[in-house]
Order: sequence, then C-alpha cells, then structure tokens
Amino acid sequence: MPFRLPIFPLSAVLFPGNPLPLHIFEPRYRRMLSDILSGDRRFGLTPVAPAADAPLVGAVGCVAEVRLNQELPDGRSNIVVIGGSRFIIAEVLDESTPYLVGRVEVFDDEPASEPPPETIESLRDLFARYAAGVRELSDSPPEEPSLPADAQNLSFHIAATIECDLGIKQRLLAGRSTAGRIHDLRLLLPLLTTAVERGLEVHRQAHSNGKGGNMPDMLASQ
Repeated sequence: MPFRLPIFPLSAVLFPGNPLPLHIFEPRYRRMLSDILSGDRRFGLTPVAPAADAPLVGAVGCVAEVRLNQELPDGRSNIVVIGGSRFIIAEVLDESTPYLVGRVEVFDDEPASEPPPETIESLRDLFARYAAGVRELSDSPPEEPSLPADAQNLSFHIAATIECDLGIKQRLLAGRSTAGRIHDLRLLLPLLTTAVERGLEVHRQAHSNGKGGNMPDMLASQ
C-alpha cells in the first residue's frame, strides 16, 4: 500500500539491510531529520535526478531508518541509517515542508528467483578475492568477510560493499530478481578485482622501495 515518505536525493545508493553513514548539514534536511526523529525515524534515499530539482516519478530508492544520531554544536548531524524496503516514487507531493515528500510504493524481488547453491558459492568466492585485495590495498589486516547466509541479502551486501559506478549500483538496487542480481555481480566482480590487483602491483612495489632486497656491491668492479 502506498505511503507518505520524506525524500532525500543523494549521490549514494542504500541497499536493504546495510548501513550508510550520512552528514546532514543543509537547513532543509536538518528540518527533515528533526521531523523524522519525532516520528518513525524513516525517510527515503533516492538518486539525484540529472538536471532536475526533484526525483522523478518512477525513481527507485530505499527506505532509510535512522539508527544513530550525533547532533553537532552548530546544528549539523552525523547519522547512520540502515536500509529497509525498496520503493518506487508514485508521486511527488506538494507539501509545505522545505524538503521533498513523496508517495511511495514498496517492492521486493520476484518469488522463486534464487540461483542454485553452486552459483551462490561462486559469488562468495569471487567476493572474498575482491575483498582481500581491497583490504591489502588499504593496508588493513586480512579478514574473512562475514556474509549473509541467504542469497538475496548476500547480493545486497555485496552490492553495497563494492566500489563501482553509482549508476551500476542503482541498477542493482532496482532489479527485481535475486538470480539476476547475482548474475550481474558475478560478471562485475572479476572486472573490479582485476582493477584492484593492478593497483596492488603498484602498491607492493611502493612498499618494497628501500625495504629488503640485496644491495649492489659498489666496490666489486674497483
């Protein structure tokens, strides 16, 4: 059933079940935060529409529930939200609030759209390789990623974690097939991993400069 939801257009993609830290500083969104904290603590995160002041009807977003709120002395806030249901904007409402409000309809993946277990396991392996490379690139200690057990939440978690074009993330969010999302991630992850591993080659060389290796014998030819 459609319902009213404050809308926050942002160049970020929130996925169900995943956290996202946000910094709230514009006056209209400070007002929005104040209003939702006195209510159900929810708003909708949607992509920024190109050359438009408001998200378009039909835009796909994700419900954001405020879990942590750190109010700063100057009125700004640092918050952490958790992704809830995905939605489509059915109508942008004409209301007196300084922020946007939409009438939205939630949706979920189609039933019976899970791939076979071996496909899911393949995705886990691909992501583990990608994540290991990212951690090494950032000089973080090795760590076995903790992944959701079910296919849908696994696909959302990986889509939220990978670093890629926001347009790709938005398409992953809007898709209504768990199997389709996993298929796309299995195509995407090797490309992202290749890019990470190229960066690692440079990273390792930089770390090896001046460290280890045999010094040439400067007197050997004298």
